[in-house]
Amino acid sequence: MGAGRRRSPVWARWLIGVGALLLVVSGGAIIATRVLINSATNAIQQQSLLGEAQDADQRAHAQITGAKNILLVGLDTRPSWAKTGELSRSDSIILLHVPADRSGAYMISLPRDSYVRIPAYDNGAQRYAGGKNKINSAFAYGSRGLTGAAAESHGFELLALTVKNLTGITPDAAAIIDFSGFTKVLQVLGKVCMYVDENVTSIHIGHTADGKPAVPYKTDSAGANPRKVPGVTPNFYPKGNHCFTPTEALDYARQRDLLANHDSDYGRQRHQQQLLKAILKQTVHEGLTSPTKLPGLLTAIGKTMTVDSGGISLEDWAFAMKGIDPDQITTLKTNGGKFNSRSVPGIGDVEILDATSMAMLRAAKDDDLAAFVAAHPTWVASS
Repeated sequence: MGAGRRRSPVWARWLIGVGALLLVVSGGAIIATRVLINSATNAIQQQSLLGEAQDADQRAHAQITGAKNILLVGLDTRPSWAKTGELSRSDSIILLHVPADRSGAYMISLPRDSYVRIPAYDNGAQRYAGGKNKINSAFAYGSRGLTGAAAESHGFELLALTVKNLTGITPDAAAIIDFSGFTKVLQVLGKVCMYVDENVTSIHIGHTADGKPAVPYKTDSAGANPRKVPGVTPNFYPKGNHCFTPTEALDYARQRDLLANHDSDYGRQRHQQQLLKAILKQTVHEGLTSPTKLPGLLTAIGKTMTVDSGGISLEDWAFAMKGIDPDQITTLKTNGGKFNSRSVPGIGDVEILDATSMAMLRAAKDDDLAAFVAAHPTWVASS
C-alpha cells in the first residue's frame, strides 16, 4: 500500500450484493415460494469466507432468529493485476444489520480508508505481522500469495477479523460481490428511475461532436487527477428526476471527482445507496410481477454473489426476511458524511472514525440502531 496511493474510481459492486440478498427475500407472495427461491439460491456459489471470524460453536448452532449482521464486500480488482502481482483490495465494505423484529434493515458503509488495526494472520502462503493500516488493506494482506477461491476466502477472513476487532460484531453471514451481475440485473430491468440530488459530471463516458463515444477525462495510473480531453463532451446527470439506462446507472454510481457538492467519496457512497434503493423498488414493483422478466432476473440475481451463509441455509435466510420492503432500508453515514482525515507517514491520507461512528457500530452490535437513528437523524443518508 504505497504512500498516498489514490483509490481508483471503481464501480459500486456492493450494490448488487445487498440488492441480490434483499431481492430474493422481498416482494410478497410471488417470490415467497420454495420453487422460485430455489431457482435463485441454487445458482449462488457458496464457500467459506468468515473462517475464524465466526466461532465454530456459533456456526454449528446458528439459527435464523434474532438480530443479524451480514458483511458485504465488493472487490477492487483489474484484469491486468494478475500479471503485475497487484493485490485485490476491498473496494466497498457494508454492514447490513437486520433487527430481531425484522422491522426493516440498516446499511452502514465503512470507508475503505478507515484507519484500523489489522490483526496478525497466516494464510498458509504468507504471514502478515499485523498493524495499523487502511481497512481495505486487510483483504490484500489476507490473500497474498494465493489465487482464486483460496485468495477470496483468506482475504475475506482477515477483513472479517478486522471488522470484528473494530466493531465487536461477529458476522452472521458474508458475501463477495460480482460486478457483472449488477450489469445483468439492470439489463433485465431495462432502466431505473430515481431522484438525482446534485449535478454529476462523468469523467468516464462522453461523446465527440459527431456523436461518437469517447472518454472525456484522462487520469493518472492510480485513477487520480482527471484532465479534460479536448473536443469530448462528458455525460451530465442534472439534479432532478432521472431515468437511467443500464450504462448511465453504472456510470452515475461510479463518479466521485466532479460532484457539484464536492463531497467525493461520501457523495459517491450516498449516490450508490440511493441507486440501490431505486433498483430494489423497481425490481419489487415491476420485475417480480413480470412473468417475462422474472426468469432472467432470478438467474442474474443468483450469479451475483459468492456467499458464506454462516451455517444457515439460504432458503431459511430468504423466508425469514421476505417481508422486508426496500422502503424499510435505512442507510447510515459514518462520520455524519463529513471528512475526518489525517495523513499517516508511509500510508497516506486515512479516515478516522469518530466517537459517534463507533457508537453507531456498537448500536448495530447491540441491535439498538433504531434508538441511534432517533438520536442522530442527520446521520441518515437521503434516498
